[in-house]
Amino acid sequence: MSDAPEASAQRALDFVKDGQTLGLGTGRAAAAFVRALGARVQDGLRVRGVATSIATAELASELGIPLLTLDEAGTLDVTFDGADEVDPQLDVIKGYGGALVREKITAASSRELVILVGPEKIVPVLGSRGKLPVEVIPFGLALCGRQLAELGCESVLRTRENGEAYLTDNGNHILDCKVAAISAPREFETAILAIPGVLGTGLFIGMADAVIVERDGQADVLRRPSAKS
Repeated sequence: MSDAPEASAQRALDFVKDGQTLGLGTGRAAAAFVRALGARVQDGLRVRGVATSIATAELASELGIPLLTLDEAGTLDVTFDGADEVDPQLDVIKGYGGALVREKITAASSRELVILVGPEKIVPVLGSRGKLPVEVIPFGLALCGRQLAELGCESVLRTRENGEAYLTDNGNHILDCKVAAISAPREFETAILAIPGVLGTGLFIGMADAVIVERDGQADVLRRPSAKS
């Protein structure tokens, strides 16, 4: 486990300009960024945010960050989020925190996506940590499970500590697929998305423009060759 991600959160603030509208991700690293952003807002920075989850919206509101809906915001300037895996091409797996569909919609609505991670999230190939989250509508749960298995992707229904099925903020289930190395992630995602009832996967391919990696209190920035800044 890496140190608390304060250094990467502070480094991420370098991507923020006064007057921007920002996507605010979900999870530990994203929350650290929201807290750092809130401190800047208290100092007079003028930004507005679009939260990817109820938890993030609550945190941002507590910190005085003005919030918009995505409908109100339109195109976002930058989205800041964490990730569960990052490969050498800066492709990403997300969704261990359960907000993958809202996170992907927000990222796709943004001119730039900045990912914050610790070194344990850097992997040689996507799938190295053995799990790919897939969000599915409850009515399609059984079908999705069967057809994922036909793709060679056994899955388990995500549950809460009390044993009840986990529900996303969208009211859907998550099937955590058991994966190994994903050699062709675009094609793999296309096959999964073709299953009726699947809303989205945790694969974020070609979306991240920069990845901030925190190691021992220092934050290094990795950039996709075609990154915008």
